[in-house]
Amino acid sequence: MKQLWAPWRLAYVQEAGAAEGCVFCQEAAGELGGSSLVVRRSERAVVLLNKFPYSSGHLMVAPVRHIPSLGALEPEEAAEIHVLTVQGIAALTAVSAPDGFNVGWNLGAIAGGSIAAHLHQHVVPRWSGDTNFMPVLADVKVLPEHLESTRARLTEAWR
Repeated sequence: MKQLWAPWRLAYVQEAGAAEGCVFCQEAAGELGGSSLVVRRSERAVVLLNKFPYSSGHLMVAPVRHIPSLGALEPEEAAEIHVLTVQGIAALTAVSAPDGFNVGWNLGAIAGGSIAAHLHQHVVPRWSGDTNFMPVLADVKVLPEHLESTRARLTEAWR
């Protein structure tokens, strides 16, 4: 049997659930400094990499304001989230050339929202033949690029 090694993932797994406060609020306020995963900020929304991604480049787009539901979005927030989502897809396409995307909201904990208190949308790049079968077969996720490298490439592409 072959083994896949991703030793940097252990730190993330051990941190899961350990953070105090809302990570989206902390990221929007710029409180995480060098450990920030923010790719882009606007007045009303923030784009950051998912610390536990489904695939390399998995982005989340969240309002700056701490709100739990889609219905609580102001029209201006909804518009900025949409614009940043479209720009995020363009940036991911430029740096990673995925074959498609999953884009969506997990509304509430029962729907898979692990941070249900702060509304956020997922943008997940997908490739033909990607390794998303690994969690089913081996309880392993395979990510070919470190989050810091992905953030740097996306930040540059957004310019």
